[in-house]
Amino acid sequence: QVQLVESGGGLVQAGGSLRLSCAASGRTLSSYIMGWFRQTPGKEREYVGSIRWSGSSVYYADSVKGRFMISRDNAKSTVFLQMNSLKPEDTAVYYCAARNLLETMAGEYDIWGQGTQVTVSS
Repeated sequence: QVQLVESGGGLVQAGGSLRLSCAASGRTLSSYIMGWFRQTPGKEREYVGSIRWSGSSVYYADSVKGRFMISRDNAKSTVFLQMNSLKPEDTAVYYCAARNLLETMAGEYDIWGQGTQVTVSS
């Protein structure tokens, strides 16, 4: 089973940047896709973007396209979410998630990290 640990959240002013990390362990990750999600109280969890461990495919939600960038370090089994030009509406708990492409359907992320708080002040 894959375990995920996020880090890097914090408080930043609008227009600033933060980088979140998600360290994965436990299994070979080549058949996994890693996703980033965020959630604020009273709202549904929102998809931010995702990246495959193999290949170059990266996907983004329209709300973050052009401001956020997802990358990975295969040697460290770590996925990053670089967030630039942050806005107050980006304030949320950010979660890293994973799913095995061979075992789950699209969108069925079944492994989740503990979440990290990102707060953007105006």
